[in-house]
This record gives sequence, structure tokens and C-alpha cells, in this order.
Amino acid sequence: MWPSPPRAADPPRPKPPRWRPRHAPLTPETWIDAATDVLVSHGIDSVRVDVLAKRLQVTRGSFYWHFKDRNDLLAQVLQTWRRKSTEELTRRLETAHTDPAEQVRDVLSLPFRGRSAVRAAQIELALRDWARRDPVARQVMDESDASRLAYISQIFSSLGFGVLEARSRAFLLYSHVVAASQMTGAEAALPREERNRFVEQLIQTPLR
Repeated sequence: MWPSPPRAADPPRPKPPRWRPRHAPLTPETWIDAATDVLVSHGIDSVRVDVLAKRLQVTRGSFYWHFKDRNDLLAQVLQTWRRKSTEELTRRLETAHTDPAEQVRDVLSLPFRGRSAVRAAQIELALRDWARRDPVARQVMDESDASRLAYISQIFSSLGFGVLEARSRAFLLYSHVVAASQMTGAEAALPREERNRFVEQLIQTPLR
């Protein structure tokens, strides 16, 4: 039913504004998340301002409220990934357990923590591909790898291994975790729990 016209005695109704924003203001995190999604699905060459603006249904101009240019956005994508996947994750692992053997189990479990682990593996794979061609991305990836290896080396030092052996064992464990996060189709070859128990025992057994 159409609304009835106002009565003569009624005060005039205010006119609606000529324009109303279709969306709430976007935050830098919204752009970073959208850029990360495009990076995963289409690669770094597709992470462009026009593509993201279309995806977010906003004008290109709104991008420049938050970023100087595309390179600024890409730098923040890298820094956000490093902060969440390395710095914050390491702090959580460090505080979850004081027993180094439990910390080893936590590291081993990282590739199998549900959807968040799958998503993290997809992002990291896209970043490593980007790092093969871009020195800035490569530096961030190298720094993250070094930071993660340093944390795992500390675990093995706490288990009583010398510095060099702790680093070697950390490299083996880290390599296993990175590979396991990508080889999702290998589950049928050996059950996860059995494989993790074997790796846990192997990685902590002294050579002599």
C-alpha cells in the first residue's frame, strides 16, 4: 500500500539526504584482508588497487585514505602476516607450556589445527611464491623463518642439546611442519597421530 499523503496540519517532513554511504567506512585491515584474499586466489600480480576497490565495492579514492600507494599496502600485508603468524603465534606457544617436550608437541600440531591452519598454509604458500620474485617479500619471509627457527632451537636447548645440535634439530622439525602444512593429501599414507609420535620421539632422541 502506498503511504497516505500528509495532512495539511502536519509539519513538513525533512527531505532525505541526497546521498548516503552504501558501506561503513573501511579500515586499513579491511583492505589488507582483501589484498591477502586476492594474493591467495590469484597471485601477487592481481593485488591492485582497482581490483580491490571493485571487490570491496568502493571507489579507488577511498584506498588513499589509508595507504600512500600499492607498495605501501603490500608492505603492510607483509608486516601483518609476520606479526600474526610469527610474533603473536610464538608468544602463544611460549606461554602455553613451560615443559619443552609439550612445546615440541605444540609445534608438531600446528598444521592440524582446523580451518585456521588450512588458511594459514594457503597464505604462507602464496607468500613464499611472491618471495621468489620480490626481494622485500623475501626479506620478510627469511626473517620470519629465522625467528621461528630461533624459537624452536631454544626448545631443544631446554631439552639439553648443545647449540649446534639444537639448531639442526630445529631445522628438521621446522621443515617437517612446513611440509606437513602443504601435504594435506598425505594423511592416508600414515595416520597423523602415529606420524607425530614417531617424529616427536625421533627428534628428541640423542644420537649417541
